[in-house]
Amino acid sequence: MRYLNEEDFKVTSRFLFLSMAIVVMEQDIKQIESGTFKIKEPYLELLRKMEHEARLERQNLQKVMKQKNLQVIFVQKNDTFSTYLFLGNGYEEEKRYFNPAIRKKVQDILYDLMYKAMRPASHGA
Repeated sequence: MRYLNEEDFKVTSRFLFLSMAIVVMEQDIKQIESGTFKIKEPYLELLRKMEHEARLERQNLQKVMKQKNLQVIFVQKNDTFSTYLFLGNGYEEEKRYFNPAIRKKVQDILYDLMYKAMRPASHGA
């Protein structure tokens, strides 16, 4: 049974998966910096722009979550599933995610951030 309304659930789940995407980008930046890439700068620039976009969005989501008193808390993880607790409106809702589904959601966010980062900057006339 769903206790959080659809909008609150979208905010909290986006926050959760966006936070995971930020961790992935941080790890990838470290790998590229210490790796044997011939030309690192373009990859690092793209990842840093993506990370910046993600952090701005997550900051906005945090504001909304604070205003609405919403939280998402990690509960446990095993080889197959990860469990999170969503809190809001005086209710608790536990949600189990299939780990490959988490990976897919994070990948989709990374693609979304990549497209945003690659968009040409629009300047006023």
